[in-house]
Amino acid sequence: MKKLILEGGTRLRGTVKISGSKNSALPCLFATLLTDEKCVLENVPNLMDIDSSCLLLEHLGKKIIRENGKITVLHGRKTDPVAPYNLVSRMRASALVLGPLLSRYGSVAASLPGGCAIGNRPIDIHLDGLKALGARSKFSQGMVRLKGIKLSGSMIHLKFPSVGATENLLMAAVLARGKTVIHNVAREPEIVDLADLLNKMGANIQGAGSKTITIIGKTSLHGTVHKVIPDRIEAATYLIAAAATRGKIELEGTCADHLHSVMDALSKAGAILQVLNPGGSDEKISCEVKKPLKPVNIITEVFPGFPTDVQAQWMALMCTVKGKTLIKETIFENRFLHAAELRRMGAQIEISGRQAVITGVSKLSGADVMVSDLRAGAAMIVAGLMARGRTGVNRIYHLDRGYEDMEIKFSKLGADIRRRK
Repeated sequence: MKKLILEGGTRLRGTVKISGSKNSALPCLFATLLTDEKCVLENVPNLMDIDSSCLLLEHLGKKIIRENGKITVLHGRKTDPVAPYNLVSRMRASALVLGPLLSRYGSVAASLPGGCAIGNRPIDIHLDGLKALGARSKFSQGMVRLKGIKLSGSMIHLKFPSVGATENLLMAAVLARGKTVIHNVAREPEIVDLADLLNKMGANIQGAGSKTITIIGKTSLHGTVHKVIPDRIEAATYLIAAAATRGKIELEGTCADHLHSVMDALSKAGAILQVLNPGGSDEKISCEVKKPLKPVNIITEVFPGFPTDVQAQWMALMCTVKGKTLIKETIFENRFLHAAELRRMGAQIEISGRQAVITGVSKLSGADVMVSDLRAGAAMIVAGLMARGRTGVNRIYHLDRGYEDMEIKFSKLGADIRRRK
């Protein structure tokens, strides 16, 4: 089984290019199901989750052409709106076929999706919203089956601002009759990016990025060209890795407006951050650490709060910061699996329910560790970069789902990291 081998202790220095956002590219790819016309997505990362999405789209009748970070989606054959287990089980984002297929074809059948083992992530919020638009649902043989020949606009209030549910409802409502107003929606940048793509395709969506989104349904959408936003979680991971190694790096191709909570926490810890050419196409973020860091408590929250997808990396960073750090995880109930692996490297971490207390140690020691989920894997890399000696990171297929060319990028920053088959 493939693994990453790290020799820690090197300060990261240099420039790294941030890839397009995985969490934005996935819903944008599934949005192409809303038209038979050509859609072109640019700045798409080369990841296993993208591979899985393209396979699913091809199964659903699309023709996919991939080259140099660009994916062209064409109409290939008549769509059969059924997403089978062998494709859907690979990742959680597969649930995003429900909205566009239901809206476009009046019915959809899909196996319950897979993904990381970080807790229960039921799709009841998705289904409740789709029912409000007129869909009927039932479960049989491990599949959810939805029918809604004529979806109609509705007033919907989400019980939790779920990103996936917001994305599914946007893609369903754009072809529904009349006006849909969705309250308590997710406000993440990925929601804004999807809405921008859909509006380019001819949709009428207003309010993306706020707590309420209004959609006026259209009879059809058309093709377009769209550039996916930068990956804010990848950017945050490299910023934290720079701080962890007391290094100095510069990020290219990113957006500081998507990273305020992480950058604020890093600044409070003592990192020196600077945004160069803010708002421009060549915006950059630099991060440098010149003195010992201070502990900074975090609480994971929906955007614009501190991202749950960065919690594991932050825990790794705080492991060698003198003092005590409190981390509260409010999004997922089982997202401290990485703590046990960090303890294997010498970290002092106490878990109580959804809270973790980290007592900083002077150093971590390299060890063989196991990756339990995508972001836990990133935490293992951060820890391995800090640790004294050799660290072997196993089950890196999780990392390949969400980080493009990770070992290559870290190597260019001076890290001693290599992949072993």
